[in-house]
Amino acid sequence: MALKYGRALGKIVAANCQCRILTQQRCTTLKTIRTYSASTGDEEPTAAGQTVVSERRGAVVTVAINRPEVRNAVNQETARRLLEELQAFDSDPDLNVAVLHGKGGNFCAGYDLKMLANQKAPLKLEQDVTKGPGPMGPSRLQLSKPLIAAVSGFAVAGGLELALLADLRVVEESAVMGVFCRRFGVPLIDGGTVRLPRLIGLSRALDLILTGRPVGAQEALAYGLANRIVPDGQALQTAIQLAEQISAFPQQCLRTDRSSAMFSCYDAQSFTQAMQYEFDHGVQVIQAESIPGAIRFTSGAGRGGEFS
Repeated sequence: MALKYGRALGKIVAANCQCRILTQQRCTTLKTIRTYSASTGDEEPTAAGQTVVSERRGAVVTVAINRPEVRNAVNQETARRLLEELQAFDSDPDLNVAVLHGKGGNFCAGYDLKMLANQKAPLKLEQDVTKGPGPMGPSRLQLSKPLIAAVSGFAVAGGLELALLADLRVVEESAVMGVFCRRFGVPLIDGGTVRLPRLIGLSRALDLILTGRPVGAQEALAYGLANRIVPDGQALQTAIQLAEQISAFPQQCLRTDRSSAMFSCYDAQSFTQAMQYEFDHGVQVIQAESIPGAIRFTSGAGRGGEFS
């Protein structure tokens, strides 16, 4: 009798152990698909229908527009979520670089014109650019940390403006950029007329703005609109690798130099003011990062132009 009960008890214990193992396996599977959510600051499972999906990779975060059925055209909900995610990135001390991309083979086809066409009430937009988001969401931000755009497929109209928000653009060979909204009387009100001339010069910018013509990857590279060209399907991977490389540098120095370049380009009233800004902010880095860096160099690090 004791042997009979012992065998039964053994089966129960074995079943419980198997249940625990299966539960652990399910938990492990869930953990592999968790993404970062700016709304909570925590990780959460990717949800179907989520218009923007973000994922942490160490000190790098990827932010994806997730409306592939409309070539990632941005509606109001998507604009709001993009703004939230990039604001969360900029304020998170554990994140150094963000990568913006689109799901399903396209970066972004601009604002959702079907939604605009069916808009019954007048579209409400914040008219003071210092107080609220742009129609595309984060276009009015002045980020304090680098943003890289991984461009595939179409990056046109407002999608081009989102790409211009980035510090660097990694562009796939078949990608197409352009002011396609020219055909439909939709203006550039997300920084397109501000950033594009700064990046590629007024003459070339006006060529694109006035004609709305498509620009391929090679021409974009020649213009300075693209920083890297990669084979199709590799923009995101290359952008992440570039982000990780940038993230590995001393960050206070990197952000100080970036801030000075931005100030010189957009805000400085004179050469002298730009030079003073550069010195005033740069000198603060010397004690914190330059001296430790010099000590590493004298110990043999970085000799011969080595970056690893």
